[in-house]
Amino acid sequence: MARFRTIALGLWLPLLLLAAWQWAATHNAIDPLFFPPPSALAAAARKMLISGELLAHLHVTLARALGGFLAGSVAGLAFGLVMGASARLRESTEPMLSALFATPKLSLFPMLLLLFGVGDAAKIVLIALSTFILVAIHALDAVLNINTAYLELAGNYGAGRADLLRFVYLPACLPQVFTGLRVALSRAMVSAISVELISADKGLGSLIWISWQTLATDRLYVAIASAATVGVLLHVAARRLEARLLPWKGRNTRG
Repeated sequence: MARFRTIALGLWLPLLLLAAWQWAATHNAIDPLFFPPPSALAAAARKMLISGELLAHLHVTLARALGGFLAGSVAGLAFGLVMGASARLRESTEPMLSALFATPKLSLFPMLLLLFGVGDAAKIVLIALSTFILVAIHALDAVLNINTAYLELAGNYGAGRADLLRFVYLPACLPQVFTGLRVALSRAMVSAISVELISADKGLGSLIWISWQTLATDRLYVAIASAATVGVLLHVAARRLEARLLPWKGRNTRG
């Protein structure tokens, strides 16, 4: 019952907006050329699914996003933990990390094209960089917020630096790290679609751009809705994985 209530609370507003959109488009309260009714969008989505076009674009975007996310999150987690454990490394690298965080990632894309060429490598590196920065910052903050009593206790039992990383830093950091991973996963999708808008012939971003250029607004909205749906599904999957791996975190939250 509680699960049904949660689903209902999450769906009533989108469904109400879709109903209002349908009514406004069919009664010419808004221009159906620019705002096709949801029924027309559903028909366009069905046609694109049957032809395989939508799934092909979605597959390309997901491959880029997840590839960059996996590479960036592993490197970011390791770097953030080590940076938090080493004050000297932190003082040397934190300013550069902060500068990269504040830099629009798409502004780096031309440089990456020069380094990696016009293929997928430059796109995946850009996505990995965005993910790396977010995960590293969350991992660093998690390490710095660890209760020093844990470190002192482990040190009294003879734990070395490697033992501290494995048995103290990593378990204590996992809740905040998972928050960073969820944010980074969404950012990976955003980065993938953003880079496809400016340099790709496949992917949801490319589909959005071409649909806008050709004024195929039904296809445009289908592509945007597909991106949003995938984003929601990825977020839900990450939440469930977090709840399974970190069951104690859910007990300490109210909702």
